[in-house]
Amino acid sequence: MDTRHGDKRIVFEKQMEDLQKKLLQMGDLVEEAIARAIEALKKQDQTMAEKVINNDDVIDRLELKIEEGCLTIIATQQPMARDLRKVTTLFKIIIDLERMADYATDIAKTVIRIGNQPLIKPLVDIPRMANVTQLMVKEALDAYVKEDVSLALSMSQHDDEVDTLHKQIFRELLTIMMENPRTITQATHLLFISRYLERIADHATNIGENVVFLVTGEQMDLN
Repeated sequence: MDTRHGDKRIVFEKQMEDLQKKLLQMGDLVEEAIARAIEALKKQDQTMAEKVINNDDVIDRLELKIEEGCLTIIATQQPMARDLRKVTTLFKIIIDLERMADYATDIAKTVIRIGNQPLIKPLVDIPRMANVTQLMVKEALDAYVKEDVSLALSMSQHDDEVDTLHKQIFRELLTIMMENPRTITQATHLLFISRYLERIADHATNIGENVVFLVTGEQMDLN
């Protein structure tokens, strides 16, 4: 083996390993943001909601570092074929994670808008939806690390569960609004939260699609 090629390979693997660690750190922060935003909703805890909003900057800075790392690898290593897929897949995943963090922030902002008003209904389906969504994020990142196509495919099936819960929440809140117009403002806020969770699940599914592409080179629509 050409020594220079071997050295370049070692540098590439080291850089990718470092970026993967940062990506998983970003994933942990995103999962935490979703969990805290929903916990803030359940407890109507505006201080907790504000922490979620403030922590979004930490996630944004981490995304920027990973982005710069990807561009550095492309510029200095000029990866080809599967190595290039590795870099571009990582790049796409951080974009999805950043969007998820934005939606968690949107949930937190909505919690602040609701404030201390008594909730118009017990929160059952939204927390359940959040649990499934968090599981999807975790499984999507596990599938990426393990390059596990079957996990990516099975994870995406949870998306149907999230969609079903979103429709259920929509129907229930619509009925409440029709029965009592004074609930419209809060019901609309809760609908937005449900919608944000549905969008997070869609981004988790995107990661699943990127895992399939990384391993097989094939584009697949899992939504």
